[in-house]
Amino acid sequence: MTENKKEKNYVPGMYSKRAKSTMNTDQLIGQWIREWETKRLNAIKKHELQSRVNNCISFSRKIGVGALEIADLVGEKTGMRVVDREILEHIANDSDLKKKTVDFFDERHPGAFNNFASMLFGEKSFTMGDYMQHLISAVYSISDDCPTIFVGRATHLILPRDRVLAVRFISSKKYRIKRVANILDIGESAAETKLVEEDKKQGDFFKKNLKKKDASPYEFDLVINRDYITDAQWAADLVEHAYILKFGKNE
Repeated sequence: MTENKKEKNYVPGMYSKRAKSTMNTDQLIGQWIREWETKRLNAIKKHELQSRVNNCISFSRKIGVGALEIADLVGEKTGMRVVDREILEHIANDSDLKKKTVDFFDERHPGAFNNFASMLFGEKSFTMGDYMQHLISAVYSISDDCPTIFVGRATHLILPRDRVLAVRFISSKKYRIKRVANILDIGESAAETKLVEEDKKQGDFFKKNLKKKDASPYEFDLVINRDYITDAQWAADLVEHAYILKFGKNE
């Protein structure tokens, strides 16, 4: 089959029907920072600086299975904030945002870096890089603010396990290829090439930052196979129901 369709970039989380936000990423995160600072000042006045992480949902996925689409559907129904890999990467790599989130995190969650390292690596020697420290700070700062649905970046390993519904989305490679080819309007061979690239990036993240090859199915509350649960709304309903069973409805 000849593939002559126009080349497009694939970004994990991309899907054709996602609504465009009225604010760009900088504006959105800026708003959150202002909200965090207001909460911080109020907490200081009330002598309640330490905070408890809100109940959250963490989506882990093979690239291309459609996890962000499902997250948006759950968010629409529950009112929970959806935070994808793009937003977390933006915070973790922006020098000004890094300082603000780290400061906020250190005040409200003293010792959490050590707890995270001990949970993952036990007694093994491990030096946490700057990127991972900033990622953890961002995840905790966001989850402190309100119940959140996180997509990607192994957030189920970062958040306290009793405060997160951890969901893993999987599928056959064939399903992922067809889905990405349809989103980008390209041939399946080109879609497979893009997925190979993204899978390598995901694998590199796990290896460098978590000393793991991939996410184990034993880490999750729920594993959903998109080969059989193909309807995104059905998958979203399953996640919402599991969240309510575990934590109850958000106030």
